[in-house]
Amino acid sequence: MLRRLCALLAALILITPVQLSAQTQTCGADNDCPVDGGDYRISLPEGRQGDAPIGAIVFAHGYRGSSAGVMRNRGFRRMASELGIALIALNAAGEDWDLPNAPGHETSRRDEMGYVDRVLNDATARFGLDPERIVAAGFSAGGMFVWNLICERGDRFMGFVPMSGTFWKEAPESCSSPPANVIHIHGDADRTVPLEGRAIGDTTQGNVFDVLDMYRAYGGYGEAEDVEAAGMTCSARRNPAGKRLDFCLFSGGHSFSLARLRQAWEWLDE
Repeated sequence: MLRRLCALLAALILITPVQLSAQTQTCGADNDCPVDGGDYRISLPEGRQGDAPIGAIVFAHGYRGSSAGVMRNRGFRRMASELGIALIALNAAGEDWDLPNAPGHETSRRDEMGYVDRVLNDATARFGLDPERIVAAGFSAGGMFVWNLICERGDRFMGFVPMSGTFWKEAPESCSSPPANVIHIHGDADRTVPLEGRAIGDTTQGNVFDVLDMYRAYGGYGEAEDVEAAGMTCSARRNPAGKRLDFCLFSGGHSFSLARLRQAWEWLDE
């Protein structure tokens, strides 16, 4: 009898830590949050009190990036926490986002717009997000991803911040969702994603000026007003509904800046 009891206790000692780890491990900044067709990661603001809904930045990484890589940027997480909002890192199904006219698009991996819908629905329900204060942002290939969101999911976000990226090939003739708040940020000497576009394999990167002209006409945005902030010079436009279309240039190349993204969030959250 004593031998059986000792054996049982030994088994519990070996098994219990594993079981507890599985039970207590939840998705967040260091673990994937699964949704149908993919996953994401989320960092919540430190010291959050109560269950009042909070805003969020939904961020799309660049080529060969990952949600885990975004979350390793402690400064990014700290910035979101200081703003009192969540940081949600999207995750591509492969090395890059599956977008129209992108290299290798003929081998489609998933419906990216449907994936974002599922992330928004899951994160809003699970973490108590405020659906009226969610901004989509992305850098480089992630900026290209955001421009597709602007055209197809413009009504699901408070605003959009595409950084150093635009549509593949050419701007669409129109968009399927209502005009939105957009702050496009780009380096004036960017050689990786030049403002005028460039050839990549069997396709091309789009021309930023053509995209902005299309969206300005589509949304009925008015005359530009020059604004300077966070080391950027911006041409700011508004449409009759009060939506903004800002084109912000900084002196430099293909680089990401938390200060510039923070400024964009603060403008959109005014």
